[in-house]
Amino acid sequence: MSEIRIRPIRHLRGEITLPGDKSISHRAIILASLARGKTLVSGISRGEDVLNTARVFQSMGIEIKGVGSDSLTIPGKGLRGLSQPKDIIDCGNSGTTMRLLSGILAAQDFSSTITGDESLRKRPMDRVVEPLEKMGAKIEGRFAPLKIEGKRLKAISYRTSISSAQVKSAILLAGLYASGKTEVTEPARSRDHTERMLKYLEADIEVRDLTSNIMGGKELAAKPINIPGDISSASFFMVGAILLPGSHIKLSGVGLNPTRTGVIDILKRMGAKIEIENLREENNEPLGDIIVKGSNLRGITISGEIIPRVIDELPILALAATKAEGKTVIKDARELRVKETDRIRALVTNLSIMGARVEEKEDGLVIQGPTELRGGRLDSFADHRMAIALIIGGLIAQGETVVSGTDCIKTSFPEFEETLDRLKVVE
Repeated sequence: MSEIRIRPIRHLRGEITLPGDKSISHRAIILASLARGKTLVSGISRGEDVLNTARVFQSMGIEIKGVGSDSLTIPGKGLRGLSQPKDIIDCGNSGTTMRLLSGILAAQDFSSTITGDESLRKRPMDRVVEPLEKMGAKIEGRFAPLKIEGKRLKAISYRTSISSAQVKSAILLAGLYASGKTEVTEPARSRDHTERMLKYLEADIEVRDLTSNIMGGKELAAKPINIPGDISSASFFMVGAILLPGSHIKLSGVGLNPTRTGVIDILKRMGAKIEIENLREENNEPLGDIIVKGSNLRGITISGEIIPRVIDELPILALAATKAEGKTVIKDARELRVKETDRIRALVTNLSIMGARVEEKEDGLVIQGPTELRGGRLDSFADHRMAIALIIGGLIAQGETVVSGTDCIKTSFPEFEETLDRLKVVE
């Protein structure tokens, strides 16, 4: 098992450009494969999850060129252009790949089986299977592997019990093939990259408040797609800079989709010095440059409708809370328990080792700060976001920190160590 050793540093300084947004990268490959014509995708994430999505579509006859680089050429074959894979489809660790793909495979004229690694096979798929079956899909399994027999789908109006972009996207992608108008309503707004990209590629889609609807049967247009920097990856450097006095960093070209900027909103509420410059838009996605300086934080309550907007950033926000003045409460975040690991339990375990005053709740955490963190031997629990958050923790802790199980970082951010080294100021 791989491990990374970290020593404390003085501060972070400099300017970096981050890898392409993982969520948008998945959707670019998927929708470009379903479009008619050739699409050039630039700035794409090279994380293992995204590579798995590319391999999946290659296995179904899409001749994607440039896999492993940051630019792909994807000759899409239209909605009905996929061919039956010869083998079981392996999504690796990517829940996004599995859930979105389920919506597409449910409508094909062939049968298929999709699975993933040990972690993904433990993650619930019933939340996707249930609405797809209401559309007429035939799916065996509630956890991977899923056996999917392609059927003709009918449009439905569906209200999700949780706010999940993956569930919403699976239904909308199935709706591309369904007869009639498919409608999805969420209890709170989740990230909307699928809707934005479908609109950009000329799908017949409409979004009003918490409801998205799509008319089936319309082919997608092939257009160039440029992926902005990943704000989830940016959040680690933002918190590192905030917690190290004297830090001053610029993160260039980061995606600033309003459904993803909850981490900025929360950090500002806590007192962080964050500015946005050069705000612009490319292929229907807003992006800009983020300027962050060392700051003093105060404890707050993080709950309710903002939780879906920060679900991937809560581990690093929990670290920030250990250095904030007063109590920070994270609640309404039970979804953290069904991520790559039980992130609530993993955070309590690791932060406690570092000396943090943290209490586990069924749907979140209570953290009392500020605390002088100390280094220790920590466990990523094979969760890429947990591993990176703990490494940032090591930069601000006393003594040496050892994080084990760091191979998982390749899932989303293989360039992480190299990127961090460009900002670290030790002396």
